[in-house]
Parts: sequence; structure tokens; C-alpha cells
Amino acid sequence: MSLETLQKASLDSAPLDTFGKVTRQAVSLGNAKVMRVTINPGGGWSTDLKQHAGTDSCMLTHTAIVLSGQMAVRMNDGTEVHFSKNDVMSVPPGHDAWCIGDEPVVFVEWKTD
Repeated sequence: MSLETLQKASLDSAPLDTFGKVTRQAVSLGNAKVMRVTINPGGGWSTDLKQHAGTDSCMLTHTAIVLSGQMAVRMNDGTEVHFSKNDVMSVPPGHDAWCIGDEPVVFVEWKTD
């Protein structure tokens, strides 16, 4: 589908993928993929996705905006950053991430081919 075509998709009607305490809904628009990710309290990459991914840390790049809640990201080198509502993040491969506190963290992520 051409990038010059007007397109619309709803995350609310996208299928829900569940990995333990992490859920994801994704839609595609041309060569772009947009995902809403929720990490519930007590959940995170190492506890819920590591076994599925088969790697010691997350090897994906994430560009996203946090809509609610708080999360921590720790890089393999030990660098740690916390993100909260309205923070925009760019996270390179080689990290762990988890929800902080009692409120789920929700972020919207986008990728292009």
C-alpha cells in the first residue's frame, strides 16, 4: 500500500497478544507498524518475554511515547532510565524493561520498514 494513500486503523479493534503480564495490540499502515503495549505491575521483559524471545536481553529497538504509568529500562551496560507519562523514548537493542509501581505502564510504539 502506498504511503500516499490515506489510511486509518484502530488499536482498540486490533487482536490482543498476551505474554504473561505484558499485552500488545498492533496495526499496520503501509510500511509502518504501530503497537500499544501494556506492562502490568510485576511484569517486564525478563519475567514475561525473555523465554519467548530466546535471548538474554531484548534485542529490538523501541521508539515510543508513554501514555500512563511508569517503567524502567536498564541497558546491558547497567545504564538505567525511568520513563513516565508523556516521555518519549528511544531504546536501542540490549536492554530489560519493567513496570514500576502499582499502575500498569502503557506506551505506544511505532516502527517503519
